[in-house]
Amino acid sequence: MAEKSVSTDSLAIEIAKEYKGRKFRVAFVGCGGISHTHAVALAKMPDVEIVAGVDIDKDRLKVFGDRWGVTKLYKDWKTMLKEVRPDGVSVCTPNGVHAAPSIDASNAGCHVIVEKPMAMNPAECEKMIAAAKKAKKKLVIGFQYRYHPNTQFLKRARDNGEFGDIMFVKCQALRRRGIPNWGVFGQKKLQGGGPMIDIGVHIMEMAHYVMGSPKPVAATGNIWTYLGDKPSKVVCPWPHWDYKTYTVEDLAIGHIRFDNGAILQVEASFVAHIEKDVWNFSIMGSKGGAQWDPPMLFADKNDTMVNCAPNFLGSDMSFDALFYAKLRNWIDAATKNVPLDAPGEAGLAIQKMIDGVYRSAAAGKEVIIK
Repeated sequence: MAEKSVSTDSLAIEIAKEYKGRKFRVAFVGCGGISHTHAVALAKMPDVEIVAGVDIDKDRLKVFGDRWGVTKLYKDWKTMLKEVRPDGVSVCTPNGVHAAPSIDASNAGCHVIVEKPMAMNPAECEKMIAAAKKAKKKLVIGFQYRYHPNTQFLKRARDNGEFGDIMFVKCQALRRRGIPNWGVFGQKKLQGGGPMIDIGVHIMEMAHYVMGSPKPVAATGNIWTYLGDKPSKVVCPWPHWDYKTYTVEDLAIGHIRFDNGAILQVEASFVAHIEKDVWNFSIMGSKGGAQWDPPMLFADKNDTMVNCAPNFLGSDMSFDALFYAKLRNWIDAATKNVPLDAPGEAGLAIQKMIDGVYRSAAAGKEVIIK
């Protein structure tokens, strides 16, 4: 163990020498809305410089360049990688264009952070992981909600044995009426799916992280489309979505079984007939349970059923703070060899679960996850 520690320290020293006296140079592939959230965080880091942007939409590209003072703007990432040679690449494209630029960036010797979900399917994820390993570069998946104070609170409880054996987790990512009316979120060929892969992914990854990341082995699920592909006059916060190109599900229900016997149930919808939006997960364990929002632990103490709520979890739970945390970990992993909080393997595990639910829905039966 001592030799491994020395080796790791030596690698960290070598990496630190590489970046000493200069900034970590980041290029973006995909310059739409989420790229600006990344850039806001990176702009706060004195050791980082945004050096290039890539997008097929010239207007988006111009907005990105003007806002962040970037002059090296491209319509294809291969040319950018060859000419700019950045240290890292942030992939902020639609899901269907996650794998290709990530793999090319790794092959070009770049560290990569890719937005959630990792890709369209597990096979793409595995190719992304293999490329990063071969290049000896870092690959991070944009799972910012594992940095949320509520998530960290529950993780500490699990680490300290508060739950005992976790038997069941229920995940809910439900909007009453919230079909995105921008981007390509309704197009299966570009996104891979609807609410399960877009918003369910966040709840699933938080829950799986808190559970201790057990291995998924089987999935059962179903999906339904009943409103998104039709015109609507209902007054709602996000009206006028493109129903004519809508090919994803409105509601997805999944049931994941893990190698330790635990079960995860997920409910994800853009248009659920419910009282109000729900964004939460709950835990049932042999010794105790919990819920994410509001954060609370449930247990038996002193022969009494007790609900335990934290008094203080931190002052900043903003979206910007969560993005700063995940991007800072990526930068520190690349420049200081600190451990990755959300490596490619974490993205692959979640992708296998999502893929399992979709495959089960298509087959009408339980499917095996390998």
